[in-house]
Amino acid sequence: MASGLALQDIHPAVERTVNDGDVEGFVALYTADACLVGPDGATVVGPEAIREAMAPLFALRGRMTVTTRHVVEVGDLALLSSEWSYTAGDVRLSGITSEVVQRQPDGGWLYVIDHPYAAPASGATAPDARAPATAGA
Repeated sequence: MASGLALQDIHPAVERTVNDGDVEGFVALYTADACLVGPDGATVVGPEAIREAMAPLFALRGRMTVTTRHVVEVGDLALLSSEWSYTAGDVRLSGITSEVVQRQPDGGWLYVIDHPYAAPASGATAPDARAPATAGA
């Protein structure tokens, strides 16, 4: 069973794993049945599908910044939102997330639903549906 992180460490872990090119560390932030929503609204479920969806983004070797907007904890669930941006050469992506994390048996937290494109970032336009899925940010 995967072990989770402290709630306040989720967004920094997303930023760190993306910036370090650590796809395995990134995938480890999700439960076995977690759902990731892509820029076109399509969903993928589970670690293999999340790894595959994120491969194009990790291949770009860009830089991500993540700023937590809010965290609402209720029992073993928490709703998170962040504003993120990602730059790799001429590629510029950004968004506002809507995320659900769940407390794990070890007391740590992991993603169960991650929608990195829930809303455009401040001053941004809607993402191109062909853009790589950018999770957790």
